[in-house]
Amino acid sequence: MAAARATGPAPRAAAFFDLDNTLVRGASMFHFARGLRARGFFSRRELGGFARRALRFAVRGEVHGHLVEVRDLALAFVAGHSGAEIRAIGEEVYDEHLGAQVRPAVRALAERHLAAGEQVWLVTAAPVELAEVVARRLGLTGALGTVAETVGGTYTGRLVGEPLHGPAKAAAVRALAAGAGWDLARCTAYSDSANDLPMLTAVGRAVAVNPDGALRRHAARHGWEVHELRRWRRAARWAVRAGGAGAGAAALGAAAGVALAGLVRRAG
Repeated sequence: MAAARATGPAPRAAAFFDLDNTLVRGASMFHFARGLRARGFFSRRELGGFARRALRFAVRGEVHGHLVEVRDLALAFVAGHSGAEIRAIGEEVYDEHLGAQVRPAVRALAERHLAAGEQVWLVTAAPVELAEVVARRLGLTGALGTVAETVGGTYTGRLVGEPLHGPAKAAAVRALAAGAGWDLARCTAYSDSANDLPMLTAVGRAVAVNPDGALRRHAARHGWEVHELRRWRRAARWAVRAGGAGAGAAALGAAAGVALAGLVRRAG
C-alpha cells in the first residue's frame, strides 16, 4: 500500500521518477504490447521483434529502438481505437503483467517522498495513458508521458509534440515545477539512463538507479547516490572479480540468455 500523503501547506519540492528500468524492470511498453497482442492488435511475430528490442533495452539501456517502438505502438497499432479502450487495456495490462515488474525498493523510495509531504511524478517516454495507470495504482501524484493525438476521443495515428525523452523530460519537469511553485534545487530525480542527464541535472538531488555505464561514470564523478538493484549485474561484477573478464562475460551472457528465453516464452 502506498504511503499516505502528508497534509498541510503545499509542498515546496517534488520527486521525479523515470519509469523503464528504474521503477519497473525492463520496458513497460513490452508489457503493454503483450496486452495489445492478446487482444488482436498485431501479430505474435511483431511482438517477438519487440521482445528482442526490449531485451537490448534491459541489458544495455538502448533507447533508440525503445522509442521507435513507443511511436509504432502508440500510433500505428492504436490508430482508430478510442482513448477509453486503450486506457482500459492499460488497467488490465497492469494487473496481468506490469504490476509484478514494479521494483519494491524503488517504490519504497517514492513512498518516502510522499510521506515527507512531497509530490511524486513519473516522467517517461512511454505513453501517458500507461504512465498514469502506474502512477494511480502506486498512489503517486501523477505522470508525464508521450502523448498520442485524439480527435473526438479516437486516436489519429499522430503524436502531440515529440516523445518525452532526453531534454524534453527536463523541459516538462521545469514547466511542472514552475506551475506548482517548487524550488528545483530542493527536488529529486531518479533514472537509470544517461539520456536523462538533462532531467537529473535540473534538480538539486540526482539519484542513479540501475545506471547504464555513462550514467554510472557521471554519478561517480559528481558524487551522486547510486542504487544497483539488478541481481545479474551484481553477479556479473562478482564473476569479474572472482575469475577475470572472461568469467564476467560468461555470467552476463548466461543472464542475457535466461532473460531472452523468458521473454520469448511469456510472449507466446
